[in-house]
Order: sequence, then C-alpha cells, then structure tokens
Amino acid sequence: MQVWVNGTVLEDPAAPAVAVADHGFTVGDGVFEACKVVDGVPFALTRHLRRLERSAHALGLPAPDLDVVRAGVAAVLSAEPLERGRLRITFTAGPAPMGSGRGGGEPTLVVAAAELPPALESVAVRVVPWPRNERGALAGVKSTSYAENVVALAEADRHGAQEAVFANLAGHLCEGTGSNVAYVVDGEVRTPTLASGCLAGITRELFCEWADVVEVDEPIEVAAGADEVFLLSTTRDVQPVRRWDDRGLAAPGPVTRELQALWAAREAEHPDP
Repeated sequence: MQVWVNGTVLEDPAAPAVAVADHGFTVGDGVFEACKVVDGVPFALTRHLRRLERSAHALGLPAPDLDVVRAGVAAVLSAEPLERGRLRITFTAGPAPMGSGRGGGEPTLVVAAAELPPALESVAVRVVPWPRNERGALAGVKSTSYAENVVALAEADRHGAQEAVFANLAGHLCEGTGSNVAYVVDGEVRTPTLASGCLAGITRELFCEWADVVEVDEPIEVAAGADEVFLLSTTRDVQPVRRWDDRGLAAPGPVTRELQALWAAREAEHPDP
C-alpha cells in the first residue's frame, strides 16, 4: 500500500498520519471516492473527482483542489504501479473541536492505493430491516459516515450473504452497502432512480449510458422476484447475484452475461470515459 497525506507520501503507510481531532475521524465529517486501477491507471477518474466535488458541496465542505488530488493520485501510483488496484481518495473537514461543530482548520486530504483482489464471480444478498432515508441530509452522498453500512453488512454476513440490500422509507428498492442494484423483469433491465436515495454510482452512471436501462422506483418485492439480479460498483463491475435472501437465481443469467460482455468491451475502450 502507498499513502499520500496532505502533499507527502508516507515512508511507512501504517504510521500515524491524521490528527486525533480530525473531524473525519471523530464524527465522520468527510467524503471519499474509490476507483479501480487497471494497469496503473485509475478508471473513470474524472467522473469520480466530479462526484467528490458534489459530495463535498453537499456536506458544506470547501471544494477540493482537484489538481492537488490528481497530484496525490500520481504520487501513490508512481510509487507502486498496480496491475489491478483500489485507489481511495478521502477528504475531511480537518481538525475541529470534539463534537459536531466544525473548526476553522484546513481540510485533510488522503490518497491511498493498494492491490485489489479479484471480485467474486457471484454473490448472495440479504435484505436488511433498516431503511435508507431518501429524504435525509446524506442521501446519495458518498460520505465517510459508513457505520450504518457496517452494521448492515455484518447482518448479511450472519446469514451467509456477501452484500446487504436496503429498501427506502417508501418501501422501494434503494441500494446495497457498497453497490447499486439492477434487475431483470421479462427481459427489461431496471435500476432505481437517484430519487430513491441511492448513491449516484459511477459504474451505474456508465451502465445507464452504455446499456438499455429503465430507471424506475418500485417496491423491493419486485426486485426480490426478478428473473435476474446483479450489482454494480467500481470494484464489482457487473456482478451476478446467485441468491436473494433464501431464493436462488441464475448467476449469471443470459441478460446479465450479455451486459458483462458489454461492460468489459466498453471499459477497455478508454480508461477515463
């Protein structure tokens, strides 16, 4: 792993580097991006940086200097070229008094890169009992406040599943802890709209541009009874779901298989689409 913090590559990636009073550490007051690295190049970096700006604005953080972010990305990737890796960019409010109120210090910017193991060929998912709040202040924001996801994923793991799936307050399908969800009904590919409260995933965004996808909000039971289900994320690409709760599914089904081939072909065309 290589780590860059506020302009410096750490000699020891495990060394202490962020202040104890950093608001990102104390209350999760920060945003982040995670990019897949292929042959030393971060995929769709420009789109990820645009979303980093949007997330920072949604939290009321100052706009990150994207030239500085790109310099951090270049520094960690030049220090350790990765054939397949994960790049994480974290931007926090910086040092602040203990409590929810922000201080007046400079933000903290961290860029880290490490090897990424291959994604599982298919996964089981579990619907968890806690809904996403599609009207909440953090709806659709890629915030570092991830404790809700940690609890949900632990619940899924307890049932032998690798991803947890949320409905929203309306009872509609929303998202996974680290993925968008898509499904196939009578040959039609569907995924929730952003109004559902789901994250505006970069893989989801590209997928909707490259494939024939219907964006629709409907009860989570529709997805639970779908012919095929798959997850979309930076580290998963198009990942088939083999089990939804206790219901088995073809993984991949014929539509998912076609979409996996489409994704692989389009992804190979340009590293920054």
